[in-house]
Amino acid sequence: MTIYALSTGPGISGVAIIRISGEETSEIIKCLTNKKIPKPRMATLRKINNINTSELIDEGIIIWFPGPESYTGEDMAEIHIHGSKAVILAVQSEISKIKNCRLAEPGEFTKLAFQNGKINLLKAESIADLISSETEIQRLQAVKIMKGKSSAKFNQLREKLLKILSFVEAQIDFPEEDLPDENLNKIKKDSSEVINEIKKILDDQKVGEIIREGFKIAIVGPTNAGKSSLINNLSNREVAIVSEIAGTTRDVIETHLNIDGYPVVISDTAGIRDSKDEIEKKGIKLSLKKAENADLKLVVVDAKSIDLSGFLNDLLKNNAILVVNKSDLLDEELDPKVSKFEHVQISIKDNLNIDKLISKIKINLKKKFITEEDILITRERHRQHLIHCVDHLKNFSDKNSKKDFDKAAEDLRLATRHLGMIVGKVDVEEILGSIFNDFCIGK
Repeated sequence: MTIYALSTGPGISGVAIIRISGEETSEIIKCLTNKKIPKPRMATLRKINNINTSELIDEGIIIWFPGPESYTGEDMAEIHIHGSKAVILAVQSEISKIKNCRLAEPGEFTKLAFQNGKINLLKAESIADLISSETEIQRLQAVKIMKGKSSAKFNQLREKLLKILSFVEAQIDFPEEDLPDENLNKIKKDSSEVINEIKKILDDQKVGEIIREGFKIAIVGPTNAGKSSLINNLSNREVAIVSEIAGTTRDVIETHLNIDGYPVVISDTAGIRDSKDEIEKKGIKLSLKKAENADLKLVVVDAKSIDLSGFLNDLLKNNAILVVNKSDLLDEELDPKVSKFEHVQISIKDNLNIDKLISKIKINLKKKFITEEDILITRERHRQHLIHCVDHLKNFSDKNSKKDFDKAAEDLRLATRHLGMIVGKVDVEEILGSIFNDFCIGK
């Protein structure tokens, strides 16, 4: 089957690129241009015509990439045309007339590249991250993964485990011959080294995932404290409805920001109070969950009625900044109890001390994003495979020390499999759909 899709963004543009991959690619180019295939990897100006009537559709650039030296490993072509909807639809309509041609699914070109051995699974995921990157730090992380250092590391650890497995399987095949002491010592030493290296990778404070998904800030607190006004102020636009009526915000409202190049996701949540309204109660439950999962909590309170007991005290225990709003209405000093918490007095109405709050947010951001490691875990999938790998290696060490080699070998195979699944060295068909569905169509 030959696939095709618009690879550039939808909408009117100066140039649009339609990408084609598969056995019928050369036939499509011949039919559209009424000429032979151009020279490989050379931009060639051609008239693009209606297949049946030879009526001119557009004039554009054809680039021919014969397989296997192409992105997908198959015969591929790019058609560069003028970016109007009419031209794009007309060209795609003509391609669809060719037998065994269909529109590509999201990420299908990159999926083919993976399946044909052009890239590994980590690189495929980093391509998706690069496409969706919104900040410089996200771009740099995606490029770092694309360079292959993480892949090389996981492959190296996997090779080390396969070497250990060969020793253990030799013992199973020839039980009458005891393994030399140096081999037994090497098995123990190498398996311990792999465990320690993986543990070091796992002990990363989830920096890679935070960079990819964004630093999560939850704005929480009682009703009418100014939470919605704060998210609007930080976003420089009206994200949330602001009202003097308590309980206006009932669901979680999110906005994505770029603060000094760091990706940030700020959530405005429902005001927390005792309520009999079922919808509001659900909103409050969501608020508490969002606060629990946040990297930083901005606990907003009204300067005129600060009560830091109960749930507020719990929210302020870690990863939190106490934001005392409406400080323009204060006639006296703040309660001394407030000073024991990291706090800032602001007035959203008068735009007072908002810069100080942003400075505190930036300090928290920079602390969270500090890492000296080259090997970063960017997805929960990677983390879970590494955790399972360590668990199986611990079981292997225990069984191996008891000379239960058959069961020890099975744990070692499972540990090796989990490392292989990160880079796609073993069967990963069940997860490919979820990975490539995140891509845009045409990539």
